[in-house]
Amino acid sequence: MQRVVITGAGTINALGQDVTQTFAALAEGRCGIGPLDIPDVDRLSIRIGAQVRGWTPSEHFDLRGLSLYDRMTQFALWSARQAVDQSGLVFDGDLALRAGVVLGTAGGGLGTIDDSFRAVYAEGKNRVHPLTVPRLMASAGASHISMTYGLRGPAFTVTSACASSNHAMGLAFQMVRSGAAPVMLTGGAEAMLTFGGLKAWEGLRVMAADSCRPFSADRSGMVQGEGAAVFVFEALDHARARGAEILAEVIGFAMTSDAHDIVMPSADGARRAMQGALADAGIAAGQVGYINAHGTGTKANDSNECAAIRAVFGSDLPLVSSTKAAHGHIIGGTGAVELLACLMALQRGLVAPTVGHQRDDPECGVDVVPNVAREAQVEVALSNAFAFGGLNAVLALRRM
Repeated sequence: MQRVVITGAGTINALGQDVTQTFAALAEGRCGIGPLDIPDVDRLSIRIGAQVRGWTPSEHFDLRGLSLYDRMTQFALWSARQAVDQSGLVFDGDLALRAGVVLGTAGGGLGTIDDSFRAVYAEGKNRVHPLTVPRLMASAGASHISMTYGLRGPAFTVTSACASSNHAMGLAFQMVRSGAAPVMLTGGAEAMLTFGGLKAWEGLRVMAADSCRPFSADRSGMVQGEGAAVFVFEALDHARARGAEILAEVIGFAMTSDAHDIVMPSADGARRAMQGALADAGIAAGQVGYINAHGTGTKANDSNECAAIRAVFGSDLPLVSSTKAAHGHIIGGTGAVELLACLMALQRGLVAPTVGHQRDDPECGVDVVPNVAREAQVEVALSNAFAFGGLNAVLALRRM
């Protein structure tokens, strides 16, 4: 069994278009949520989101790429570019044959779907773009990353709602740990801030109209975001042999199913996932210093997740925060972006705050690092993802 480390990271989200910008925003407690700028926004009841601003695709991709890449794929490729550049890897020879990519996304190319529906139904056109299918397919991001870097090993996409990224990264971790691949690019991407995507979410009545306030007694729901994060997961021996900088070690992963309800979460399923990640890592609960919570800002999720955390950690509670209040809920890409907060805690000893917190909820009963980042010596961090359908995935990371 190989030890697995992270040797590269890249991102684009509402807080920044790279890791440095994102870390700075998290450290300063900035919020990327604001008024949406999308077609037909006036027909929406919820008109806020954590939108990526100032993104000009033509500055990053040629004309052929622009014709092929949905916004989701653009985000995935840009994040992968950063991660590979930081890692210093060159994929050739045997490494190219064995290395691969596994990404998470819930919706795939929703911008392409939305544009096509608008063209056919609203504008009365009888044709859509000839590359509509390869643009909208959920696996497009993984495919284009594999083609960009010549990765000929495992390449696929995981879609399990809001746990997609954590499932993808957990599978990549297991592949590298088992020796099936020496290197995997992994993470997730989502670009669901479209009229159709938001209309669908409005129907669930879980969206906040003003702000996202996870764990706050007056919380009123989630706020959607968009973006991506991609990481290089690499066998420790492989990384050391080439003198790579190591950002953190991935030490455990577990996934569980509530088998309970399609939308209502279960504290038991979340508890078992966290306990499973600790067992897989071979560590005690008391060694965890920080949990990046799923923390959506909905009444049910936050109270259930806190109950699960208290059940696992008892009186020895770690610091807990939800960065969704800053970068929004990125759905299938959210776990990947949130892993950055774990890296910041491990590398810099700085725990990202839960911004927008106004009043403690006695049903939560954990230290949610309200509004201001906190210095802390964190040796082990957990990243939680709990999706509709009762699909739970938890990763454990350790400082190197």
